[in-house]
Amino acid sequence: MNSKVSQLLAKYRTALVLVMILVIASFLSDSFLSMGNFINVIRQVSINAVIAAGMTFVILTGGIDLSVGSVVAVAGAFSAATLTATQSTFLAVNVGMVTGAIFGLVNGYVIVKEKVPPFIVTLATMALGRGIVLVYTNGSPIAVKVAAFKFIGKGYVFGIPFPVIILLAVYLIAFYVLQNTKFGRNIYCLGGNREATRLSGVNVGRVELMVYVISGLLAGITGVVLAARLGSAQPTAGTGYELDAIAAVILGGTSMTGGQGFIFSTVIGALILGVLSNLLVLMDVNPFATNIVKGIVILLAVVVDNRFKKLSKTK
Repeated sequence: MNSKVSQLLAKYRTALVLVMILVIASFLSDSFLSMGNFINVIRQVSINAVIAAGMTFVILTGGIDLSVGSVVAVAGAFSAATLTATQSTFLAVNVGMVTGAIFGLVNGYVIVKEKVPPFIVTLATMALGRGIVLVYTNGSPIAVKVAAFKFIGKGYVFGIPFPVIILLAVYLIAFYVLQNTKFGRNIYCLGGNREATRLSGVNVGRVELMVYVISGLLAGITGVVLAARLGSAQPTAGTGYELDAIAAVILGGTSMTGGQGFIFSTVIGALILGVLSNLLVLMDVNPFATNIVKGIVILLAVVVDNRFKKLSKTK
């Protein structure tokens, strides 16, 4: 019985943590359970969660992508500039997505072909991306005035914010890819044992390249959504987003060494961060304290995850 209970706790620990936080938050703030606040939290979480979906693909292979925050800014700026020049929402959205994918392709190519560690490569492209957007915009925001484009970030479909619909679509596709395709199985195998995966005939370089393209693509989509929501592309957009994305993945239980993780748990991890941030705002806590709380929560999550891994090995 104890073994079954421990297995259930290990499997659903992230969801249990979220439920506990929701219950505590409802007692600490009367405004927390209001429909308006709930929609605000979900819409805010959707930004981080889409990036975190791409980060999950990368971390499942044992890699890391520190460039996603900068990619959000570059994709948003290029998308907004395209919109200003052409008034075409379709073209602007595609420019943002392609920009993200190109950054991912560069990351993956250098990592795979030049054998440079992902941390170093994506750290470099993080700086590169931030420099590009600051030079391109001259440090000034690019206004977005086309209503169809703004709908992407501010619109509703049957009462559901459009960014949330994008979030659902991204995670359903990601779930299908990871659970029902050969590519998805290869991602898990690569993270679990790279050499064994290579010896089994899998083109590990191609798999690794593709996960960085996916991460960049989703960061590009996020840049478009964020620019549409704010009504402008900000050169400082996406600052710190890479840390929030990594935190969501860790809180979701995905192993930083790769090979283990569940995509929908990443959403729960993003919700935990979103609810905590929202609660601190509602309680009028010093905004600088948010990072302290996030740091503590992430540290506890890593410790708990490590304990569960040790417990499972002794069973």
